[in-house]
Parts: sequence; structure tokens; C-alpha cells
Amino acid sequence: MSTPSWTLSTRAQKMNPSAIREILKVTEKPGIISFAGGLPSPKTFPIEAFAAASAKVLREDGAAALQYASSEGLPVLRQFIADHLPWNVDPDQVLITTGSQQGLDLVAKILIDTGSRILVETPTYLGALQAFTPMEPRVANVACDEQGPDPEDLARQALGDGSAADRARFVYLLPNFQNPTGRTMTEERRAALAAKAAEIGLPIVEDNPYGDLWFDAPPALPLAARNPENTIYLGSFSKVLAPGLRLGYIVAPKAIYPKLLQAKQAADLHTPTFNQRMVAEVIKDGFLDTHVPKIRALYKAQCEAMLAALDREFAGLGVQWNRPVGGMFLWLRLPEGLDSVKLLPLAVENNVAFVPGAPFYADHGDPRTMRLSFVTASVEQINIGVAALAKTLRQALG
Repeated sequence: MSTPSWTLSTRAQKMNPSAIREILKVTEKPGIISFAGGLPSPKTFPIEAFAAASAKVLREDGAAALQYASSEGLPVLRQFIADHLPWNVDPDQVLITTGSQQGLDLVAKILIDTGSRILVETPTYLGALQAFTPMEPRVANVACDEQGPDPEDLARQALGDGSAADRARFVYLLPNFQNPTGRTMTEERRAALAAKAAEIGLPIVEDNPYGDLWFDAPPALPLAARNPENTIYLGSFSKVLAPGLRLGYIVAPKAIYPKLLQAKQAADLHTPTFNQRMVAEVIKDGFLDTHVPKIRALYKAQCEAMLAALDREFAGLGVQWNRPVGGMFLWLRLPEGLDSVKLLPLAVENNVAFVPGAPFYADHGDPRTMRLSFVTASVEQINIGVAALAKTLRQALG
């Protein structure tokens, strides 16, 4: 019998494992305090509510819950999403996806050709880069500051060399509590970006998985609310209910919706019916109005604990960090000469883990950066872990 000879497609050859998933394997030893994962706190999962919803859905309409369903998604869930967004959305614009990560994959499939240019923030969400890369685009970084992308650099990058073929297909943006940096775009920057994108005819893909996780005040209006016909908007139930349900959504202009739907049908026919029905049952009577504030309070306390620990333990070490006003992450920059990838094994020896920042860049990653997540560690663990990180830095600095 001859040995099978598998010939990979060019697209498959361009697929790469998640750099973060590979890095995290280093941290999988007992006793590690991990600030590495981008996971919601399991303390926030409404297990009892889902147990009750599961029993009710199966008891009252089990056959339908376990059957195939429409690709667009459960009508009542699409209506809920449309009703709770801060601009006029027709439920026919809402497509339920198997996590918002699938939304990124669908966007990539319908908008990217081999060699087409797309724009991303500096740095950006690694999962988006993974979704876009197999479509073989040319990815350009837009210059950013603490308020978000620079509108003038956005325009320069979007227009490319001035030819129609070199114009960017879209810009991918995360305005709220961005992964990995935790930064939030100001009202002024959102207004300027939306206006500039409209002026030059640049479509926006707006990803908002963290927008409900504000601490003291909600963020400014989404970019999609300012120019709905120019924006594809992605959202998720993962951060406010449970990520294991894999339930996200796309809100798309009606002109582009049919192609997203066709890509969805080819990918998985539809998002699991049972999961959609359970979520619809849980949220139907205002559950999120009381549940999400509890998540905010927990994450705010943990963020404040980490910031206080950094202020205390990192004094004089030459490290810079931001102060997020929501979300799950904060961003550090090490002193010159240090590399966070090389620092990680030493940190693991000291029983603490983080994510190096370089993989979050489309190119020319900054080796001095690192991401810390504060939501899955207790306040005690945060204090111990940050002290261990400071010890690691002092060892590296000699």
C-alpha cells in the first residue's frame, strides 16, 4: 500500500498556530499565578440560570431546540440584539455567529483577496490576525497613541500608492478596552475616525467584545452608530454570560449581509440551536441588567488591585503601564534592552506568567511589551504575582 501524499493548499500553508496558545504551554505547571489568559472569570458564569433555562427549553420545546435551524439565527435573539444597540438596527441585519471569532473569519472570507490590503491598529487582537492571514492579505499597521488610531495615518494607509488596486479593503478596530492594550478610544477620536473613514470611503470592521465591561462610565458611541452603512459590527455574549456557549453576532449593512450569510451557511449551517434558545431564555426578562454590573464590580476591584500592586512593586524599575477604565487587560512596556519573550521562562520559574506583546503586532512587534489580565486571579494572587514579576525584572536587570 502506498503512503498517502497530502498536498496542502497555499492557504493552509499560511496558517499558523496561535503564538499565545503556544506560549501558554510554558505556563502549564502547578502553582503558577497566571495573568496570561484572556479568559473571563468563571465566577461570573450564571450556572444556576443556565441550569434552569436548559431544563425549561428541553421541557417546553426540546425537539425544536435539538433540530437544525435557520442560518440567520433565532429571531427572538436577533430582535433582542437589535433592540439593545444604540442606533437603529433592523433585526434582519443581525447574523448570529458561533462566537465573534467566526464573525472575523466570515468577514475575511468575503472581503479579502490574495494581496489585498487591510489595516489594523498597532498592536491589535491576535485572533483577528489569525482569521485574516489565511486569506493572504497585506496587513498594514495604523499608527496609534493612547487615544487610538491616528486619523491622518489611517487616511494615508488606506489610500496606499493611490491606485484603486492598492486601496485598503477595510480597517479593523476595537474601540473599547482593546485586546491587548486595554485602551479605549475617546469621543473625539471616534468622531474623527468615523468622519475620515466616511470621507475616503474606507469600510470599518468594528469589534466590540468588551464594551459592556466598563467600570465607572460607559464608553462613547460605537463607530457603527456614526456611520452604519460603512461599518460591520461584531459583538459577543462570551464576556457577559459564558464563552463556552460560543455565541456571537454580526450587524452588517444590508448590502453586504447576504454574502456573510452565504459564508456562514458554508461554514457550519447555523450556530447551535440549543445554545441560542438557552441564552434567549436567560436574558429575556432583563437578566443582563442585574448580572453585568456584578461583573463590572468584580473586574474593577481586580484591576484596581493590580494597579496598586504595580505602583507598589514596580517603583523605580523603569516600567510603563496604562490604567484601563474597563475590560480585562492592561499593557506594560519594559525598560530598554529587555525582551518579554525571553523574560517569560524566568517569570515561570518565579511562579507567575504573562503574555509577551510582540505577537499582537502585524509586523515589527515591540519586544518590550507585555499583556496582563487581571480578571481570573484573586486579589491575593494579584499581589503575590505582581511581586513575583517585580522580582523577575530585578533579576533580568541584574
